[in-house]
Amino acid sequence: MTFDSLGLKPQILSALKEQGYTQPTPIQAQSIPVLLEGYDLLGTAQTGTGKTAAFTIPIIEHLLNAPSERKRRIKALVVTPTRELALQVAENAKRYSSGTALRSAVIFGGVGANPQIDQLKRGVDILVATPGRLLDLQGQGYIDLRNLTHFVLDEADQMLDMGFIHDIKKLLRLIPSKRQSLFFSATMPKSIMELSGQILKPNYKQVRIAVEKPTAERVSQCVYYVSKSEKPSLLIQLLKEELEGSVLVFGRTKHGCDKVVRILDKKGVSAAAIHGNKSQNARQKALKGFKEGKVRVLVATDIAARGIDISGLEHVVNYELPNISETYVHRIGRTGRAEASGSSISFCAADERGYLKDIEKLIKAKVPLIEEHPFTEGAAEEWSIPENRIPAKQGQRSQRGNRGPKQGGRNSRSGAPARGKRSSSRR
Repeated sequence: MTFDSLGLKPQILSALKEQGYTQPTPIQAQSIPVLLEGYDLLGTAQTGTGKTAAFTIPIIEHLLNAPSERKRRIKALVVTPTRELALQVAENAKRYSSGTALRSAVIFGGVGANPQIDQLKRGVDILVATPGRLLDLQGQGYIDLRNLTHFVLDEADQMLDMGFIHDIKKLLRLIPSKRQSLFFSATMPKSIMELSGQILKPNYKQVRIAVEKPTAERVSQCVYYVSKSEKPSLLIQLLKEELEGSVLVFGRTKHGCDKVVRILDKKGVSAAAIHGNKSQNARQKALKGFKEGKVRVLVATDIAARGIDISGLEHVVNYELPNISETYVHRIGRTGRAEASGSSISFCAADERGYLKDIEKLIKAKVPLIEEHPFTEGAAEEWSIPENRIPAKQGQRSQRGNRGPKQGGRNSRSGAPARGKRSSSRR
């Protein structure tokens, strides 16, 4: 199949050719014809397989076929969980509609609202937005959704993970019931299936691409067992001796990402962090520097995991394993995109063993272990701790917890009986 065979408008085909697109990916080949026929759709595919084009292309086609109106109104709304993803979707929508008179805009929080309001006042056909800023500007009267014909929830599972369910339900009360609705995501947990049943028309279609293999086949994976204290040394060694070019590093916390950047800077490795505490301008500057090769290492929290689309990115490092296994899929999906190859390297400390097991259960495969490396010895001591002493999830305590020596036992240093207070049950 080629894009020419889909019966798309010449303006769209010309724009796709300018982007170097000739053949649709599997998710595009199965979704576009269904959407062109007007069905609602629930789409699932691996990250990096072209889901954005799968829903933006038929929307543009429909809008071009619609009767022209004197006043430009919002006809298509795409809602994303993060600013980075909103920017990415809006950029693609603009590219695919470049040969048309359609106008698209993107709105999100973290920056001043006035420039976004000015865009809305000039008129918009396709609006890409994050939930908070969307509802804020709608409440102020700058956004009218009564003429909406197309509604897209992109990365719907992360919407729920980030607590946007109430915003989504509020939004659904504001848009027309007569519309085409689309759900797209790399994973489709039970919560999303339940929500989709409430929103999509009963005759909706479902497209599932390689769901049994949630991680891209072209992404090689491996894991290092390493103590927390030696993770920086391992990362620096890999960057200087094994990994070439740009590297995307993922951490779990904002503070942790900033710490990694400081460590790399001291070792002469250009790095920048991107996370929720950074201003939007700082985030865009860091991402731009990374894309242009001025910054070699981008260190990001999971808020950016689904919004970073960098052509040719070869390496992703999970400096800290995610505590939600589906997030692993999205992280490593930043490489191996558009049929390119890539590699994912994970660092696993003793207290992350539960996360690794959850990931392997999700992807239905063992992540290959690099058994011998300079930091194995440091990890061995931590990994010798009995498994029942290691919390399976972040935030849980081990059986002993952080309470110091066990009451009534021996002091860990002197061997003398501990002098802790008696428990309240014996008072």
